[in-house]
Amino acid sequence: MRQTQPHGLPPDLDEVAAMALAAREALPDPFRTAACEVAIRVEDFAPDDMLAELGIDDAFQLTGLYDGIPLTERSVMDQPDRPDTIWLFRRPILDEWVEREEVPLPALVAHVLIHEFAHHFGWSDADIARIDRWWE
Repeated sequence: MRQTQPHGLPPDLDEVAAMALAAREALPDPFRTAACEVAIRVEDFAPDDMLAELGIDDAFQLTGLYDGIPLTERSVMDQPDRPDTIWLFRRPILDEWVEREEVPLPALVAHVLIHEFAHHFGWSDADIARIDRWWE
């Protein structure tokens, strides 16, 4: 069953953010604690400068992005100027949700979030598969 706001409106930014926070809380130990140090931002679309930097012409092609230094690449010399952030883009996620009508929206949000956490943690595809079983 599709999740919508009253009057058939799609979930808003805050509702998608709540889904992402719930997905982060559901991560297994020991990842949950480290994941809570990563900021999560939900916007309707990626900003134009981000799309340009990635060479993406269509904003609907980007559902999420990890912005930071992966744990596997950090050095004690790294002095970050901002927190690591996972960006989730609501409108492209909603479009994918409509296309994948059998996948519940919270599961799709969790899938995008976990894919971005994979960049942060340096997970392999096998690591992701153990944590993200959304296709089942």
